Amino acid sequence: MRRSTTLLYDVPAEVAFDYLSDPTHRPEWQSSLRRVEVLDPGPAHDGQRWLDHTAVGLVAAMRTTAYAPATEWSETGTWRGIAADLTLRFEPHGSGCRVHAEFSVHGRGAWSAIGVAATTVGLPAVRADLATAGRILSERHHP
Repeated sequence: MRRSTTLLYDVPAEVAFDYLSDPTHRPEWQSSLRRVEVLDPGPAHDGQRWLDHTAVGLVAAMRTTAYAPATEWSETGTWRGIAADLTLRFEPHGSGCRVHAEFSVHGRGAWSAIGVAATTVGLPAVRADLATAGRILSERHHP
């Protein structure tokens, strides 16, 4: 089951995309992260891999699964029997943009029951983190 939310940013889609698609920026705006370990250095790209080191000590293996500049970016993160998918779609809106986010969590085996609950509980956190990213971008681009 996928859940979705939409946020308005006051920066162009290109600016939002470049910031949100670069895993090195994640600890600035994602509240659950302590640090990111990039496995495929260089500019953000389709297939890029990194490790999310979370505040609670979990380390999730992450991978970019879609990369269309200023249009769409997706990732999949895995930890044990759980996979989480996030897709961001960017749409120009006035002088800024809309960021449409779709989020889902899936479990395998003994983890399967967690998926629906984690998706429902996780979406507000995803929205809050994306709102933080929007504030950071606004402060940097509209001082």
